[in-house]
Amino acid sequence: MKAPNKTNAARLLDGLGIGYELRAYEVDPEDLTATNVARKIGMPAEQVFKTLLTEASTGEYFFAVVPGDQELDLKKLAGAAGVKKMELAALKVVEPLTGYIRGGVTVLAAKKAFAAYADETIELYDRISVSAGQRGLQVILAPADYLRAAEAKVADLTRGGSA
Repeated sequence: MKAPNKTNAARLLDGLGIGYELRAYEVDPEDLTATNVARKIGMPAEQVFKTLLTEASTGEYFFAVVPGDQELDLKKLAGAAGVKKMELAALKVVEPLTGYIRGGVTVLAAKKAFAAYADETIELYDRISVSAGQRGLQVILAPADYLRAAEAKVADLTRGGSA
């Protein structure tokens, strides 16, 4: 398998001097779940973080980064962000706002720099995986490096259970 092409997310990490590994996997358009991605790249689902775009009642957008085996708690995210209400952004706005398609969304090098919140469990691991900005490619790196590159704040964002 040839080396994957560098994505904008990888170029951002290069520019920050952050070490990482790109790991490609076969995309199943019928199953874009983080648990499926985790299985394909050989990592536990709780270490494969999915990035969700959310919209606050104020009209502001926020990124939420949560473990692949967990579900985002929108109330907790709203509290962390200091807004009244939060909902998942409509799928039709995700690509125009982030530059990424569903299944490939990442905070790293997104078209617009929205505030990002990562679930506190991100700090439990020595390595985590997030989308590298395209379906079929993950970037694996240290959580502290990811948080620095994403300029993400850490908060309790999940309600548990399998997503």
